[in-house]
Amino acid sequence: MDYTVALDRAFDALPDQPREAGTRLSVPDPAGETDGAFTRLTNLNAIATALSRDAEHVHRSIQRELGTAGQLDDGRARYNGSFTVADFEAAVAEYVAEYVTCSECGLPDTNLVREDGVDMLRCEACGAFRPVEKQSSASTTQASTLAEGQTYRVEITGTGRKGDGVAERGKYTIFVPGAREGDVADVYIENISGTLAFARRV
Repeated sequence: MDYTVALDRAFDALPDQPREAGTRLSVPDPAGETDGAFTRLTNLNAIATALSRDAEHVHRSIQRELGTAGQLDDGRARYNGSFTVADFEAAVAEYVAEYVTCSECGLPDTNLVREDGVDMLRCEACGAFRPVEKQSSASTTQASTLAEGQTYRVEITGTGRKGDGVAERGKYTIFVPGAREGDVADVYIENISGTLAFARRV
């Protein structure tokens, strides 16, 4: 085979030249609305579709970034606490950086796959691949700690034997007298014993 012909074929087989990160990715702006003690992200499905990712996976990542709990129902996500559109934009940007953008060519032409128990990001544009890690943001660390004499906003998710409301925060189980399941309350931590905490509403 002629060298020039072979060279032309080789160039034809190469992927397109990398472009600036994000030039081929069009993500809808987050649409948030406040609902009492919660904030809703009403277009999570549209965001996940634009990223070619599972909505539940995007939702879990946003929860970690915001350092809160939440629920996903029919494409509408709800998060405990008050958050701004900018908060959601930052959380989505972190997701794109970790789970969408190729670290080699900067393009979003990637697939998130699981291989041998490890989540891998494989790029269709340049062929690069890397393991992805769960973000451990400062807010996530904060959400998993508890200290006596501090106030936290929690969601009451159960009822204890004595009728106290029960909340979970990281490894801690918090008992709140007078609180009912479904309440979202600011609580003052009076005492911590191991992984059990005793609080009062403020």
